[in-house]
Amino acid sequence: MKILIDADACPVVDITVKLASEYDKKCIIICDTAHYIVRENAETITAEKGADSVDFRLVNLVGKGDIAVTQDYGLAAMCLAKQAVPINQNGLIFTDKNIEKLLYTRFVSKKIRMAGGRTKGPSKRTKAQDKDFEKTLRMLLEKEKSDGSTEETV
Repeated sequence: MKILIDADACPVVDITVKLASEYDKKCIIICDTAHYIVRENAETITAEKGADSVDFRLVNLVGKGDIAVTQDYGLAAMCLAKQAVPINQNGLIFTDKNIEKLLYTRFVSKKIRMAGGRTKGPSKRTKAQDKDFEKTLRMLLEKEKSDGSTEETV
């Protein structure tokens, strides 16, 4: 099991690398050429700059039981198809039960913006969100440590 990070604009790279190191898991940071993100105890892969290049690189590397850290619903859906466990920066574990609604909400928001409307952007990141993310990632790593699986039982 490895942890892959969709690192462009990811606010939890340091927390993820810290926990991967603590649990002795391989951690791969994937970013494009517009970013250069290097951390001790993690491998960095730089994808070409372009729409979705990081997403496609990550989905080609992710496998069954791996954890993928991403805020991109489309990438999360592709990771689910490969039986990986995608988690967002706030600790939400993407599942087959919640991904369709999330993708639909993204679609509707895009239609509104394309028609000239405005949608609410994300609020300022809080320390509580970092704690929620760390708690959920630690739970997944503990589960894998105890039974060899990151599959969610919710």
